Amino acid sequence: MRYKAVLSYDGSTYCGWQIQHDAKTVQESLQNALSTLLREKVSVTGAGRTDSGVNAVNYVAHFDSEFPDLDATALCYKINAMIPTGIRVHSIVPADPSFHARFDATMREYKYFIHRKKDPFMTAYSYLCPYRLDVEKMNRAARFLIGRHDFSCFEKTGGNSKTSVCTVSLARWETYSPTHVSLLGYPSEEGDYLVFTIRADRFLRNMVRAVVGSLLDVGRGRHPEEWIETLTGGGTRSEAGESVPGNALFLSKVNY
Repeated sequence: MRYKAVLSYDGSTYCGWQIQHDAKTVQESLQNALSTLLREKVSVTGAGRTDSGVNAVNYVAHFDSEFPDLDATALCYKINAMIPTGIRVHSIVPADPSFHARFDATMREYKYFIHRKKDPFMTAYSYLCPYRLDVEKMNRAARFLIGRHDFSCFEKTGGNSKTSVCTVSLARWETYSPTHVSLLGYPSEEGDYLVFTIRADRFLRNMVRAVVGSLLDVGRGRHPEEWIETLTGGGTRSEAGESVPGNALFLSKVNY
């Protein structure tokens, strides 16, 4: 019987989703807990790989079990009591035998958070970028990402993807107000907090972090906005911007 699981995790203490030799991963933690509880060898397949330190909300995975009538509510309770506090399973439901968490996904969404002034409450899940940024210019540059392009210039060297072509449907910077500002009155100014949202049918390894780094270079005036179009037209990884840290990146949505 196939089951679909929805979970969220804080990636700060994990070397990504995918199982690795001698490294703590989300997939291994979930897989070991399910195997222990169900007393059978369970293999968990996720919606995609997330890099070391990257977080996820409403991440989707699937697994098979010999038990056709699992008590999903009880299993969620037990697994959440067993796995580390950095992971929470929200739901487990029966799925069609053909359902595949990775290959059936039609859209994935990531969000990257930035704060532009020192803020003690944002260090864990946001990137401090204290430079003057032209956000309008960054959004104009981001429009060159929309559509079907070769994104190999943003892929981590040695990513080994079968294809580097992705279709991006949204790439946008917005200002926002975090909870400690909106509810607790923490002093701030308009534009102190930015979030970048990008949606695509698939992503390459390290792609979002390299895209964000490149757009920040545009916002700082290091390159014209058309530079992004040049990169997607055949640029190399060494020509694109540096990758920003993974702690501020969240996989925020997976559609099927």
